Amino acid sequence: MTASSTENSVDSSVSSFSKLAPLEAVLFDVDGTLCDSDPLHYYAFRETLQEIGFNGGVPIEEQFFIENISGKHNEDIAKVLFPDDHQRGLKFMDDKETMYRRLAKEQLPPVNGLYKVKKWVEDRGLKRAAVTNAPRENAELMISLLGLSDFFDALILGSECERAKPFPDPYLKALELLKVSKDHTFIFEDSVSGIKAGVAAGMPVVGLTTRNPEHLLMEAKPALLAKDYEDPKLWAALEEIDRKSGAATTA
Repeated sequence: MTASSTENSVDSSVSSFSKLAPLEAVLFDVDGTLCDSDPLHYYAFRETLQEIGFNGGVPIEEQFFIENISGKHNEDIAKVLFPDDHQRGLKFMDDKETMYRRLAKEQLPPVNGLYKVKKWVEDRGLKRAAVTNAPRENAELMISLLGLSDFFDALILGSECERAKPFPDPYLKALELLKVSKDHTFIFEDSVSGIKAGVAAGMPVVGLTTRNPEHLLMEAKPALLAKDYEDPKLWAALEEIDRKSGAATTA
């Protein structure tokens, strides 16, 4: 992609966000979006699978984790890892999550710029929800460790919807609970599964390239890709929303 085509793509993304004004709400995924948790999940999966002799005892590689595990709901992961013994898969997932929570309590780094965008959302009085495929115990732990328990108006779990991500159900439920319009709401996500869910729910999605490769995320059609919450491309889009909202207010 040439420099000029990249600039045009960024301009187009910024323009798509300006249509959201006046903004009503912002929705956030949790794992990899609020916190850089994928390395902890990868470690927990690798160690727990090796303990039970998965793949002949050979540790899984990060590429396997990205392609088969990252962003997916635990029920689906269990089916992928143990296609012939679903109950064993579910038991394994419980053991893995126990290890993950222990690791998270020791170290759970926020995504760069998280508290800057948190302040932006709060200063504008926007509604906000966390929407995740993680188990409730994991999600509540991460949100608490990050100091965000009082920030979110709602927590929506894929397991408590008819279908989890990549289906749109969790994001549609968030709109319903917050009583906001999809035309005035956008989403932060970091996985292919999550971006697909947001797009299917009819909202623009900011895809964060926390850990997942850009080319994979782009296939899910995010409105904008950003390195993290400090990315100038993201702030150009947010400033455009502000500008349009101001114009709408004074019109």
